[in-house]
Amino acid sequence: MASKPVNLKVHSRGKKIPKLPGETSIYLQGSASDLYQRIATQASFSTHRLRITKAEDGKPIPNDKSVSIASTGLKDGDAIQVKDLGPQIAWRTVFIIEYAGPLLIHPLFYFLRPYIYKNASAEPSTLQALSCLTITLHFLKRELETLFVHRFSNATMPALNIFKNSAHYWLLSGLLIAYFIYSPTSLTAGSGNLALTYTALALYAIGELGNLNAHLVLRSLRSPGGTERGVPKGLGFDLVTCPNYMFETVAWLGILMITRSWSTGVFVAVAVAQMAAWAKKKENRYRKELGGKYPKKRFAMIPGVW
Repeated sequence: MASKPVNLKVHSRGKKIPKLPGETSIYLQGSASDLYQRIATQASFSTHRLRITKAEDGKPIPNDKSVSIASTGLKDGDAIQVKDLGPQIAWRTVFIIEYAGPLLIHPLFYFLRPYIYKNASAEPSTLQALSCLTITLHFLKRELETLFVHRFSNATMPALNIFKNSAHYWLLSGLLIAYFIYSPTSLTAGSGNLALTYTALALYAIGELGNLNAHLVLRSLRSPGGTERGVPKGLGFDLVTCPNYMFETVAWLGILMITRSWSTGVFVAVAVAQMAAWAKKKENRYRKELGGKYPKKRFAMIPGVW
């Protein structure tokens, strides 16, 4: 026999939601995701724009199918607060827009060199050709992974954040790197050391393939549309928490050795610092959510370093 539903008082928090109901009801065995869907339907609002918290202590109620209403501590007669998060954009769309920047900018600088720089030769150097090829392939791979590999924990993010997120890729890995490495005065305009170039290409290939493998492993742990986490195993996962970041660093080390530019170094330093912070957070999240099933790693991203 189904249990009796609990009745909840509903209040707006911040910006008023015009059609927000004053109360709603839901079964304790129902999921928190069901509560979001019910309120969104009643208010004729997108569920992704809502954030629900308990009025008593401000504790957030996650939009999660695996979280039951009973486990949130809500009882009959309790009040919840509903906040409008503003216009949202899908994470998949965010990534596509971010990576499109360098994916477009590098070929443009490469092919328009004679029109951008004074005294630029019609034919780019081998290193400049390799720079354009490796960077373009890197971001093309990211676009394809976004479309066909990645599964996202959160469906959306605030739409205005797209500008901040895109700046990292469009400005740093796009314009900053491109402007300097395709210049006739850059080190890439020369012939370079052949052994160093082959070493760089080897690091790039290892990094890209290792990164792809890590992403495929992580994809296999989550069902379509699910948010569950499993224990990742395989190449690199026995060494660090996030081998995807480790291999990403290896790939960009290879690109840095090919481009031989301080501008690439700036992007790599910023990117590695950000990935290091994400890796630490992921290590903590794994231990919190998976408990004893997850073997704690000594290093989050780079063996012996971090």
